[in-house]
Amino acid sequence: MYGGTCVLLHLMLSTIGLAFWHFISFLFLFFFFQAKDGIRGAQESRGLGDVYKRQSQHGFDAKLLAGGQSLIPAMNFRLAQPAALIDLNTIPDLAYLRPQADGGLAVGAMTRHSTIEHDPLVAARAPLLRAMAPHIAHAQIRNRGTFGGSMAHSDPAGHWPTAALALQARFRIMGASGERWLDADDFFLSLFTTALQADELLAEVMLPPLPPRSRIGYQQVARQHGAFPLAGVAAVITLDERGRYQAARLVYLGAGEMPMIGAQAAKALLGQAPSSGVIAAAAEAAARYDVDPGGDIHASAAYRRHLVKVLTRRVLHEILPA
Repeated sequence: MYGGTCVLLHLMLSTIGLAFWHFISFLFLFFFFQAKDGIRGAQESRGLGDVYKRQSQHGFDAKLLAGGQSLIPAMNFRLAQPAALIDLNTIPDLAYLRPQADGGLAVGAMTRHSTIEHDPLVAARAPLLRAMAPHIAHAQIRNRGTFGGSMAHSDPAGHWPTAALALQARFRIMGASGERWLDADDFFLSLFTTALQADELLAEVMLPPLPPRSRIGYQQVARQHGAFPLAGVAAVITLDERGRYQAARLVYLGAGEMPMIGAQAAKALLGQAPSSGVIAAAAEAAARYDVDPGGDIHASAAYRRHLVKVLTRRVLHEILPA
């Protein structure tokens, strides 16, 4: 009797959970089309030339619609009220994964999170992306959200901006006047702000190959699965032939107005043989000098600094146990 009641309860909860997600999906689609249809001049793009033309007409008053996972909620809350919505989903040329001759990987801006999560090419050539992808929200979000949209949104707790900085990616930016390339360090400027001009869009992110003897790692702490991290760290470590730290790139999310590069943490590692003491010194340097977290209802600034220290130790031990 007891076992049958438990099974019945489990089935009821499973059914309720499935119905809940269907309801959430319905709400998103409802508000998506409500927001899209309510904007003057909203229409599908007929190609990049059409995008550039409409950008030049509206300037920063226009918004590019990629996956819509950040823009549409902002529009529903009236935090964003664009004069025109330019839909990139009808331009298939912006969604691709292209292996490069040097071992790197080119990722089109409209490539979905779920593609990055599951494609074996990403796992082979950009394993840091593969490690971070499952931590991005939930499957429904990853099916719609785009790689380039996340970059252009420049959320300080965003996974892909953090990965781009850790991997020292390059960005191909296109507009009516031509194209230009920017390093990741120059692309992200501050909170929700990038180097993109009003008549430009992000077309591609070029991920260089990892140097020989390199290893990657990612650690984060979030209130619950799928929530934005309270803090996180992406690491790319390169060893020399003696097994000492030759290069280190640690980037922290949720620890400032943009993903923060752990310059002092890297300095504490370079030239050192891996050990618990060296790792502890790097973690202390990161928490003290490399981040500038704010506080909110979820975590104080002091707690986020504590997380930075803990996660730095975890990721470095994960990459190379001392």
